[in-house]
Amino acid sequence: MALDQETLNQFVDSVRRYVRDRLVPLEMQVAEEDRIPDDVIDELKELGLFGLSIPEEFGGLGLNMAEEAAIIQEMGYTSPVFRSMFGTNVGIGSQGIIIDGTAEQKARYLPKLATGELIGSFALTEADAGSDAGSVMTSARREGDDYIINGAKRYITNAPRAGVFTVMARTGRKEDGGRGVSAFLVDADLPGISLGKPDKKMGQKGAHTCDVMFDNVRVPASALIGGVEGQGFKTAMKVLDRGRLHISALSVGTAKRLIDESLSYSSQRKQFGTEIANFQLVQAMLADSQTEYYAGKCMVEETARSYDAGQPVSMNAASCKLFCTEMVGRVADRAVQIHGGAGYISEYCVERFYRDVRLFRLYEGTSQIQQLVIAKQMLRNATGSL
Repeated sequence: MALDQETLNQFVDSVRRYVRDRLVPLEMQVAEEDRIPDDVIDELKELGLFGLSIPEEFGGLGLNMAEEAAIIQEMGYTSPVFRSMFGTNVGIGSQGIIIDGTAEQKARYLPKLATGELIGSFALTEADAGSDAGSVMTSARREGDDYIINGAKRYITNAPRAGVFTVMARTGRKEDGGRGVSAFLVDADLPGISLGKPDKKMGQKGAHTCDVMFDNVRVPASALIGGVEGQGFKTAMKVLDRGRLHISALSVGTAKRLIDESLSYSSQRKQFGTEIANFQLVQAMLADSQTEYYAGKCMVEETARSYDAGQPVSMNAASCKLFCTEMVGRVADRAVQIHGGAGYISEYCVERFYRDVRLFRLYEGTSQIQQLVIAKQMLRNATGSL
């Protein structure tokens, strides 16, 4: 649905105040303790953030893409670990069910995902399958009215908290590639599921990932998303445009925070008898960051409107993801540079953001995958081939 402008503005304002008054002051604590306090998770649920994109009929807010992008830009102003807590519920954890799920699957899972009672986790990546999503080797073998799942998944976000996994598993032959991959909704408490130790990551402390192992895990045939084998890869591809715009909006919001931190520091820090904000080379870095931030913001908002209008946006969504995630990395680098030696010290948040945003260029498809998506669509448009 599309909210009326006044309601949307009120929601955006509420999230903005919550982010700046409540979450920003908690950033260092969360990073040091490597966990989000339980009461904060409850607050995120109360705000409705777990159900941003889930239809109202299932208890969600049912926001369209432009509205979701506005909210996620506000969430980008604080540590990305807070957004990560509900991001899988908003994205692939629910969208595959919304788009291709059966009526039974929607009724069973969406209401609990919308409230955050259930945390969804997307289990695709394996030791030898990442960007090449069609090469997954986790298997799902049909046995009567059930499937038996065997395999291991790697770097799975929110796995330690997950109540349900969307598992991409091979039901066809290896030679079938993506056509032989199916998607299953697998309850996390089923026998045969085990978790690896939490990954020690470069950044984003408080957002947890780990390996997930499936050892003869038996699921009913009704767990197959859409009830059709070989549709899992296609389902994943269908939700990519929205996911890429979501991460792009997050990158834009984080760039805004980094610019504000750079402005504040450079306006107070003095060298050679004056604030460093008066130095033209510092001003040049500020101006470059502001320009790139504005470009990314315009790209995301325009593409989100096109998405809501039902227009094909795969190339532009990939362009947003490529530009915005690379952009925020450059903005973070300039922020550290403007802070000088202080930017390398953990007392200042730009050091943490510098590490945190590096992940944006990797998930939802690496920058190199985005380049391939863009170029192939350009060639199709130009020649009608490929």
